[in-house]
Amino acid sequence: MTLPPPTLRLDIDRDALAANWRALDRLSGKARAGAAVKADCYGLGVEHCVPVLRDAGCRDFFVAHWSEVAAVLEHVEPTQVAVLHGPLDASEVAYARETGVVPVIDSIRQAKLWTEGGGGACHLMVDTGINRLGISPKEISDPAVQALDVQVLLSHLACADEDSAMNARQLAAFRDILPSIEHRETSLANSAGIALGADYHFDLTRPGLSLYGGVPRPEMADAIRQVAYPKAAIIQTRKLSAGECVGYNATFTAQHDMRVGVLSLGYADGILRAWGGAHFRAGEKSLPILGKVSMDMIVVDLSDAPNLSEGDWLELPYNLPDAAQQTAVSQYELLTVLGNRFQR
Repeated sequence: MTLPPPTLRLDIDRDALAANWRALDRLSGKARAGAAVKADCYGLGVEHCVPVLRDAGCRDFFVAHWSEVAAVLEHVEPTQVAVLHGPLDASEVAYARETGVVPVIDSIRQAKLWTEGGGGACHLMVDTGINRLGISPKEISDPAVQALDVQVLLSHLACADEDSAMNARQLAAFRDILPSIEHRETSLANSAGIALGADYHFDLTRPGLSLYGGVPRPEMADAIRQVAYPKAAIIQTRKLSAGECVGYNATFTAQHDMRVGVLSLGYADGILRAWGGAHFRAGEKSLPILGKVSMDMIVVDLSDAPNLSEGDWLELPYNLPDAAQQTAVSQYELLTVLGNRFQR
């Protein structure tokens, strides 16, 4: 049986996505830009985004979980895919060797697992201050680490989206490490790190957020285009009389007779209560949200759009820097919480 048309849609501007990668590659100077495609391309969908990035020229793709590998391999070669969390046990080592993807080794224990499982080319993450994954600089001399065939030596910036002294400290720490282990290439900068300048670019940058429309530093604002456009169909219109209330806790009361529309989305779709007080758009018309966002429904004021009816589509303004400022939800969260009820 064929499903009826959806009432939620996430339009993805593929031209903007490709343009963002090309802009980040250009801003990376002599380095080449890769792409963080973890978390299903930050919620937008591997099947929609990875082919676009590949065709734009990207050759290096990073996921976090081993469960994310198969979807990416439908579109790119195994040696182009790196798994940031590394192997937890022998089964993940075997999976890496079977598929041909590249593990990022994050600890002495993982280094031993990789070598004992047959080894081969890998990447190595060194912690320079963020204290998440990665071996410490003092561990780099360990024989298990020195035995690795390191393709890319990586670290990760903690404060690249800020003008923090920590950026320079991490850069210096990373440079100090480079002579301590044989490697073919180096990588430090994420999206925000690219904007810190050529000293941070090395051989390979690893943008994520900015590929999908995020702007972590103001220097990047003119280079990055919006990619994701959430839209919802009106599932019902209704008339309110003066004094009637809307939604949970009756936080909105109509001051006059008015016409409203009910949209079939809510925080189950990643549109959280932080959006309360925001506006949807119908063309040039701005339609305020009335009352609280709920699990599956949002009510909007149709006073300025009398011609709208059931089945008509409204757009939630989702320019990520503006939306983050309005909702106090980070740009990363705004993308990755978008639910799976949207047709992408």
